[in-house]
Amino acid sequence: MKSFASDNYSGIHPEIFDAIQRANVNHQISYGDDEFTDATNLLFEKEFGKVTILYTFNGTGANVTCLKCCTLPFQAVICSEYAHILADECGAPTQSIGCSLLSLKTADGKLTPELIKPLLARIGNVHNTQPKVISISQSTELGTVYTINELKTLCKFAHSNGMYVHLDGARISNAVATLGVSLKEATVDCGVDIMSFGGTKNGLMIGEAVLIFNDELKENAPYFHKQTAQLFSKNRFIAVQFKALLSNNLWYRLASHANSMAKLLESQIKELPGVKITQSVDANALFVIIPVQLIEPLRKQYPFYEWDATNHEQRWMCSFDTTEEEITGFVNALKEIL
Repeated sequence: MKSFASDNYSGIHPEIFDAIQRANVNHQISYGDDEFTDATNLLFEKEFGKVTILYTFNGTGANVTCLKCCTLPFQAVICSEYAHILADECGAPTQSIGCSLLSLKTADGKLTPELIKPLLARIGNVHNTQPKVISISQSTELGTVYTINELKTLCKFAHSNGMYVHLDGARISNAVATLGVSLKEATVDCGVDIMSFGGTKNGLMIGEAVLIFNDELKENAPYFHKQTAQLFSKNRFIAVQFKALLSNNLWYRLASHANSMAKLLESQIKELPGVKITQSVDANALFVIIPVQLIEPLRKQYPFYEWDATNHEQRWMCSFDTTEEEITGFVNALKEIL
C-alpha cells in the first residue's frame, strides 16, 4: 500500500539499486578508502567546492556527528521547537555530546535573528550554557523553505556573534529544487558551516552524508565520526548510492517530482469544504486540518500521521515515487468521505 505518511516509507530508486549492485564486485579497501567512495567524493566536490565528506547510516547519526564537530559540553545549540534534533532523536545530541538544546517557538519552522537575539544575553555568563550553534532544517519540519536571503542573513548573524550554522539537510534536495539554484548557492555561498545531506528520503536505501565547509570544524571530524559509531567498514555501499544520486541530476529529478506531487495535491484539496492548509507548501509536505470524523476513515485507505492532535492537524508527505494516480485516488477518497 502506498501512503502519505512519510517519504521514509518509500523504497529504493532503481538507479540507486543498480549502483549498489555494481559496487558488489571483488574486494575493496574498507572504511572509505575504496574507489567508489573516492569517485563519490569528487562529485560532492564538484557540487560544493572544497568540502570534507563523512558518510553515515542515518540522519540522527549525521546530525550528532555534525554537532560534535561544533560544540563542547558546556555549549548550546539553538533550534526550532520542531527541529528533528530536539523532537525526534531521543535526546541523542545531549546524550552523545553533552551540549544543551535551546528551542524557540516559530510559526513556520524558520529561525530568524530576531527570535535568537534574546538568547545572546547568555554569552559570557558562567551560569548559562553558551550558544555556539544555530541549527536549521532545510526544508523545515513544517515543510517550509528558507529563501537564499533568509539563509544569508541568518549565517551572517551567527558568524558575527561567534556561532556556527548547522543545516539539517534531510530534505535539502527538495528545498534546493524549490529554490531553483545550485546546491552550492543554497548552502556554502550562504555561509553554512556544516550540514547533513539527506539520501534516505530521496531514493536511497541507507545513508546520509556529513559535509563540512568550515576549516575550523574539520580537524577532529574523522574521530567524532568513528566515536559516534557512524564509520561503516563497507563504506562503498553508502557512497555509491550518493554517486548515483549526484549523477545526471537524479537528486533534482526525484525531489522535483515529490514537490510537484505535493503541489498537485494542494491544488486539488484547497477548495474542499472543511479542509484547511496550515503551512505554505514549499516542498513535498502538506499540513492540513480536516474534520475529526474524516481522519480514521481516510487513514484506513491511505496511512498518514497526525501532526497536532489538539487541532486535528495532519501531515501528508509526497515521495519520489508518488504518482498522479495516487494523488487522484487519495483526493477521491477524501471527497467520498466528505
